[in-house]
Amino acid sequence: QVQLVESGGGFVQPGGSLRLSCAASGSLFNIYIVGWYRQVPGKQRDLVARITGGGSTDYADYVKGRFTISRDNAKKTVSLQMNNLKPEDTAVYYCKRENLGEIWGQGTQVIVSS
Repeated sequence: QVQLVESGGGFVQPGGSLRLSCAASGSLFNIYIVGWYRQVPGKQRDLVARITGGGSTDYADYVKGRFTISRDNAKKTVSLQMNNLKPEDTAVYYCKRENLGEIWGQGTQVIVSS
């Protein structure tokens, strides 16, 4: 059974950086389309960034220039480098496999506060 496991969340001050990682099990990782989403209480999960198997990327407007999504197919991981974090980036961040059947990770909390 394929699983996605996020890590790397935590507490950071405004302007700081965090790097989230999404580790996958199973085969065919190199063709996964993986998205990073975030959710705050009472709101829906919103797409932050997405990367295809070929490495094409999409970003939400509010993270462009600050966040970078990347993948390492050998390690079966997708990372989200988050720079210049703002308090409004506070959320639970989830990774999701968007093809071959949707699979969500369990989420990792990011808190940006002074």
